[in-house]
Amino acid sequence: MMDAATLTYDTLRFADTPDFPETAEPVWVLGRKYSALTEKDELLKDVTSRLWFTYRRNFSAIGGTGPTSDTGWGCMLRCGQMIFAQALLCRHIGRDWRWDKQKPHGEYLNILTAFLDKKDSYYSIHQIAQMGVGEGKYIGQWYGPNTVAQVLRKLAAFDQWSFLAVHIAMDNTVVIEEIRRLCKARCADSCGAGLLCNGHSETTDVLWKPLVLLIPLRLGLSEINEAYIATLKHCFMVPQSLGVIGGRPNSAHYFIGYVGEELIYLDPHTTQPAVDPSDSSFVADESFHCQHPPCRMHVSEIDPSIAVGFFCKTEEDFEDWCKNIKKLSLTEGALPMFEVVEQLPLHLSNPDVLNLTPDSSDADRLDRFFDSEDEEFEILSF
Repeated sequence: MMDAATLTYDTLRFADTPDFPETAEPVWVLGRKYSALTEKDELLKDVTSRLWFTYRRNFSAIGGTGPTSDTGWGCMLRCGQMIFAQALLCRHIGRDWRWDKQKPHGEYLNILTAFLDKKDSYYSIHQIAQMGVGEGKYIGQWYGPNTVAQVLRKLAAFDQWSFLAVHIAMDNTVVIEEIRRLCKARCADSCGAGLLCNGHSETTDVLWKPLVLLIPLRLGLSEINEAYIATLKHCFMVPQSLGVIGGRPNSAHYFIGYVGEELIYLDPHTTQPAVDPSDSSFVADESFHCQHPPCRMHVSEIDPSIAVGFFCKTEEDFEDWCKNIKKLSLTEGALPMFEVVEQLPLHLSNPDVLNLTPDSSDADRLDRFFDSEDEEFEILSF
């Protein structure tokens, strides 16, 4: 399915993108608050430091004989890469890390390499597209937010370096018990993954696996229900925010913040040449950072099918996130997009599909949502 507009990097489309408005209203970017009047440089540096994944051309054929470009069909896959890359940045080098335009090295280089357009990169376009084949999606088929979230969850199981717990909260419900079961790994499991045990000497010690929480939602039929707009904005204010993947119909964006009534986003609809590491493993990374003012759109224009992301590196982070979300539910005039509960409600339990183990969540229950081309989410109403 072709997107409405396919652009090349050389079109200088971003030259027409207006800068941030001169407003006293705060600008929120992935849990950080800025003033557009006095902190614009810091704000733009923060945005530029996010990894920006766009269409690419001339990479090795997917599956050996498939496409060599994802132009026209890969925008949601690229947005999935962006939200997951943000999780890896927070996991390995912290939310406060900033891109300095120096030669990529260390953990940043490792993160970037995990997303290069190569079949052996953990989260490459090749891996995402081919994992989708195993779940009924042909290569070149457009993904929705739920589908790309499910694929990334499966791919993360192979990334032992990051050692992440990835949870997809379905049915508009975050179940605390399920997340604790998923995230609490024994030290022996961590060491088996090639990681240090943080000073623990006993293999029976329990560690917290860093959590990537993705929540697919549908906030209306053909357009977003305005009753959820305040809550959607709040998702960019919590310190654990990874942003939102969604966009317009068949045109995906990665939303990283808001100012006033406008959402701030990174747009993958730019076709750039594929980047291959040199023989010395050097990766030219300039094209992986958007060095133009970010795009903005009115919040009412967003498609109602989205996935919201959060990252909790520690158990304390998760507890803080729960408190923030529960507090929001008590705010007058804010309609919750999802609920946080201690245990799985009885009406969502199904013993025929649930198969919970100490190191897995309700994966079987999630998989029955995976094949939906139209993103079969429950429609929220009030």
